[in-house]
Amino acid sequence: MEIESSRFFAQLWGSFFVVFGALFFVTRQLGRTIEMTDDKAFVVSTGYITFLMGLVTVLLHSVWVWDWPVIVTVLGWSTLIKGITKIGWPGAIHRQAQRFKKRQWLSACFLLLFGGWLLWMGFSS
Repeated sequence: MEIESSRFFAQLWGSFFVVFGALFFVTRQLGRTIEMTDDKAFVVSTGYITFLMGLVTVLLHSVWVWDWPVIVTVLGWSTLIKGITKIGWPGAIHRQAQRFKKRQWLSACFLLLFGGWLLWMGFSS
């Protein structure tokens, strides 16, 4: 059962990262998303979505082993914490987003590579 949930979440998060990494890379949507962090209502509303994604991952996948599934668990916890931060401190998110503005392509490449790795682990394990 544990490996099944690890595979599911690796496939879910991997697909998410590959799709959004490709969109950010091709359409430069990441730059527009960074600009939208000026709007606190946008940051807070996406914070609820981020919080829920992290909470579901944490509740259904708490696997603390010295193997690749721990990456999914850490990803869930970091997403949960980011959601809380977006809801409670939207200004901090705006400042953090500004640091990524000049390195958008690097973030998009990371998303593509990390998502591809997660997909590989989710489908090959």
